[in-house]
Amino acid sequence: MADNVASLFRGTAAHSPSMAALARESDGVGPIDFCIPCNPYFPTPGMFDELAGRLREIITYYPSSADTITAELCALLRLPPSCVAMGNGSTELITWIDHLLVRESLAIPVPTFGRWTDQPMETGKRVDMFPLQESAAFALDPAKYVEFIRARGTRVAVICNPNNPDGGFLSRQTVVNFMDALQDLDLVIIDESFLEFADAENEPSVVEEAVLRPNVIVLRSLGKNFGLHGIRFGYLVANPALAGKIRSMLPKWNLNSFAETVVFMLKEHGPEYMESLHLVRRDRLDMARQLTALPGLTVYPSQGNFLFVRLPVGAEGTVVRDRLLTEHRILVRECGNKIGSSSRFLRLVVRPQVDVRRLVSGLEQVLYGSRRGAAVPEPGTGTAYSSGTAAVDRLISETNGVGIPLAAQAAAMSLPPAQTWPGPAQAPAQLPGGMPGLMPAPAPAAAMMPAPAPAAAMMPPMQPMQPMAPMPPAAPPQQPMPAVAQMPAPPMSAVAQAPAPAPPMPGMQGMPGMTPAPPAGLGQTGIPGLRNGGLTAAQVRGRTQPEPEPAPQPTGWPAAGAMYNQVG
Repeated sequence: MADNVASLFRGTAAHSPSMAALARESDGVGPIDFCIPCNPYFPTPGMFDELAGRLREIITYYPSSADTITAELCALLRLPPSCVAMGNGSTELITWIDHLLVRESLAIPVPTFGRWTDQPMETGKRVDMFPLQESAAFALDPAKYVEFIRARGTRVAVICNPNNPDGGFLSRQTVVNFMDALQDLDLVIIDESFLEFADAENEPSVVEEAVLRPNVIVLRSLGKNFGLHGIRFGYLVANPALAGKIRSMLPKWNLNSFAETVVFMLKEHGPEYMESLHLVRRDRLDMARQLTALPGLTVYPSQGNFLFVRLPVGAEGTVVRDRLLTEHRILVRECGNKIGSSSRFLRLVVRPQVDVRRLVSGLEQVLYGSRRGAAVPEPGTGTAYSSGTAAVDRLISETNGVGIPLAAQAAAMSLPPAQTWPGPAQAPAQLPGGMPGLMPAPAPAAAMMPAPAPAAAMMPPMQPMQPMAPMPPAAPPQQPMPAVAQMPAPPMSAVAQAPAPAPPMPGMQGMPGMTPAPPAGLGQTGIPGLRNGGLTAAQVRGRTQPEPEPAPQPTGWPAAGAMYNQVG
């Protein structure tokens, strides 16, 4: 495998070669997978045995119609079928959302799931990318994001909650306030593909809000939650008109017989599924603790089933990835081809503790071992990789990632002053040039990522941001963010400090005919300063409050949007 690693990664249209491709290059057994985020505890061994026993029947016959399979899923999750559309994976649904509902522009924080940036660019749309700041632990400030959307005149906005790859989380009320602030947009999309792994609050989903609103779609995953990426199934929830528009365009038999079989099996396995989520959350806590013990490695707070980590200074992600694969048979996700990230970052999927011990041992040898030295690129060796999608590479090079020819930007002008959110929509501003594919936010919110800290220093805690006072349109711009406080580095790497909550929203507007949502802060769940150089459970989980007492586990299958995210 060692001789073919580079060609395997360069020769794939995805961010990583498939497990089947990796297995073919070895002895028929793939590596330990810390790359693809799925649930290692579900389905149960008994469910796999049942699937294996029915294999001939499953692959021989056509599946039932998508309506039949969707009705069964909706009965399980207690959702109205008219508000649901099931797809052959979330990627199929994203594709149809783009074709049918995104007319000219889409805003998305970056780094994030690549299809939210690549898909609209492939169809010539303008993608306004709001950069998440490394200095703020990649936490999204929704108020600044709304200001950015208003300044750009973007018509569709996306939030991934939790975000992929960093696992950043927004509370349910924060997301509702965000939807309230953008109720005049063509579309607001909340991607909840990883939400069932979150435990920061009991009822984080906004699916119940989506069915009542004219411009909201919630996207949810089944493959990730159930550990079955190969089956390719997911669903969206929206009001009947939006959901019906997507559903009417989906191909006949877009859901296969494996998807049908699993959906009809689920009603018998609710308790096992709940237990699997509990185990993943437990493993996330343990995995974060083990990784933070590695010198120079920074672990960011996550509510997903993965952890975003920054490698020590001098370590190059592609070198670390290749050596882990060839020397230790461990596959990790190097994030250099994610817009808004770099090769210094890895996304590591949460796995059982025995696998994590092997990962930590492999990282110790690759990063600090004396046999071959630190994992840094040798002089003269290139480590740049494409985005993995030729069409996206071409669009980025030709259009600077904005869906229009670069020549049209020759007379680019500065952005207008940001409006106090959620102010009236404005016409799109001329787009200045800059980093390919990365649309700068209105100053000063979108300052570029700072240079990496020296090798001997960890990321110090940030000073709280000064509250943002509402400004009339003619007011001068806000003052820049205070400088990061200089503090001595802890003896070992730490979970990155998240920012303080943002101030309450001025002038929150509710939906017509509905009671306005109460003004609520739009900050995210943060973590207090490290205590004695170590981590508490609350810090790793991204909490600001002490851990609550575990709630009793329900005995039935969890309904979408109900209290299925119990802390365990």
